[in-house]
Amino acid sequence: MTTFKTKAAALLRFRAMLMIAAIGAGLSLGANRAVAAEDVTEDQIVRALAVPKGPPLIRGLSVDRPADDAATPPADDKFLQSVRGRTPRSFSSAEREEIATMAQAKPNIDLEITFDYDSANISQKSLRSVQALGRALTSPGLKGATFVVAGHTDAAGTDAYNQDLSERRADSIKRYLVEKFHIAGSDLVAVGYGKSKLKDPSRPLAEVNRRVQVVNMESKTAAKQP
Repeated sequence: MTTFKTKAAALLRFRAMLMIAAIGAGLSLGANRAVAAEDVTEDQIVRALAVPKGPPLIRGLSVDRPADDAATPPADDKFLQSVRGRTPRSFSSAEREEIATMAQAKPNIDLEITFDYDSANISQKSLRSVQALGRALTSPGLKGATFVVAGHTDAAGTDAYNQDLSERRADSIKRYLVEKFHIAGSDLVAVGYGKSKLKDPSRPLAEVNRRVQVVNMESKTAAKQP
């Protein structure tokens, strides 16, 4: 009887150790997923921003197309040219909305870039993500395209405060990319949206809303070749 009780107790201890190990493994996997989400890689950014390759255009298939249509820039291309090189504060609300509308159909990626408290200074823990962004935008497949760098905040604070903060932070990312990776300033359109476009409206104060969205504004036909 004593031997049976001893074996039973040992079995219970062994099962308890297995449960503790399983819980520990689960916590470890969860931590790894969180780190991977923050430390976005250059390759992930390149794939997210790559312009999808469509079928080649064949002359003569569209009989209704004017002969000189290819030489006429689309309306969105004209608008994009008009906002290149401008500061975030120079955009009217209508222009910001026009950029947002154009960006909806373009390749984009949301980056969880954090900043120092109440500041536009990029935090040390986010520098790796910004550097990965710089390497991606200067890679052969993306170099020379026009990108929108859009700053977003959560819902804490007033509209005016968040609008200003998002503009300063978007401009901070742009200046870093220009200074450290020598990307032409005219190829980066920095714009701020404050708290007007929450990624998760059901959780207005969540970190997921504090983000920088990067959008490749080149079309299939306008994308520049390396």
